[in-house]
Amino acid sequence: MKTIKSVYKIGNGPSSSHTVGPFRAARLFAGRYPHADAYRVTLYGSLAFTGEGHGTGKAIRTALPGAEIVFDRETLELPHPNTMLFEAFSGMQLLGSARIFSIGGGSIRIEGEDSDEERELYPQESFTEMMDLCRARGISLVQFIRETEDDSLQDYLKTVWAAMQDAVRRGLKADGVLPGGLELARKAKLLYETRCYNESADVTMNRVIAAYAYAVSEENADEHIVVTAPTCGSCGVLPALLYYMQVDRGFPEEEILDALAVAALVGNVIRTNASISGAECGCQAEIGSACSMAAAALATLYRLNLDQVEYAAEIAMEHNLGLTCDPVMGLVQIPCIERNAVAVTRAISAVNLSRFLYTTRKISFDKVVATMYQTGRDMNEKYRETSHGGLAQMYSLF
Repeated sequence: MKTIKSVYKIGNGPSSSHTVGPFRAARLFAGRYPHADAYRVTLYGSLAFTGEGHGTGKAIRTALPGAEIVFDRETLELPHPNTMLFEAFSGMQLLGSARIFSIGGGSIRIEGEDSDEERELYPQESFTEMMDLCRARGISLVQFIRETEDDSLQDYLKTVWAAMQDAVRRGLKADGVLPGGLELARKAKLLYETRCYNESADVTMNRVIAAYAYAVSEENADEHIVVTAPTCGSCGVLPALLYYMQVDRGFPEEEILDALAVAALVGNVIRTNASISGAECGCQAEIGSACSMAAAALATLYRLNLDQVEYAAEIAMEHNLGLTCDPVMGLVQIPCIERNAVAVTRAISAVNLSRFLYTTRKISFDKVVATMYQTGRDMNEKYRETSHGGLAQMYSLF
């Protein structure tokens, strides 16, 4: 399994698969053919169907100025639903080409090549293996991570956390309408500043955390800087929860960074054994994964035991199984933004249940991850980030 640092990538929204990944692919290809005088990039699958709304062409042209972007919506037999064909030309002569897949969370894979983008670091691939090792050695998940990763992890987590906090703060101050044509107004500031006269402490907490999630997700929809956690489409869940725990509950940054590390470990297990790509497995792979990561992070902050952390992550994923990815107009706005806020409250509920019921559990985290992957592979393609079904189609009828 790769370093957990690869779960968190800092970049422009609105989509890790459709903007961060294609940008990185385009930058890599440009480096291979720097003397080409023309480039053509053909997008297939989900990238072709929702790339215009997700800003894929803009992201590619940032690294390949003037590139011709072709949206191929006819080719169906693909090795991955986020497939790109890059071609470099000198006049009419083809200098070279590469087929590159955007595999989720901003990560890419080049066809026919062993990727050295992210090195293998963990010999364990399942959460069960990691827990068994921790029990055998009498160490926590945080200690396990620190011993496995190199000395650069802490500084990287600090950078990631700073970027997450910046996204919350910017989003809380911003107002206006998000781009793309839906005329969707930003809501984070309104939600944060509006208080009911008889609001209980629980209502305040839920309102504020939801506002934080809206803030980050709206920044993502506006193509501003966010952190994949594990994707751009689900980038509001984990930052919202951890921002609340630090700013409103007073948890020190050192403990927040530990929680970030455990969350990344959970996300890493999911992407290794299943997928974090909405185009591959629906929104259960994005929001479901983010919810699991947030639940594990909160359980870590509360210093719950190994079984409680795992059970919290399992509950969070289990109750997102089957969640479709059907963005209206191909934009990461409806239902994506609201879905981030809902997932935060699910993560909290998962931790509360795991605290008391972990000794009664029947399903392991690894089992529910495998179930999510199988469910995603069985899911009709129109519910896997193509905007061919669900809300994306029903919206036009309203």
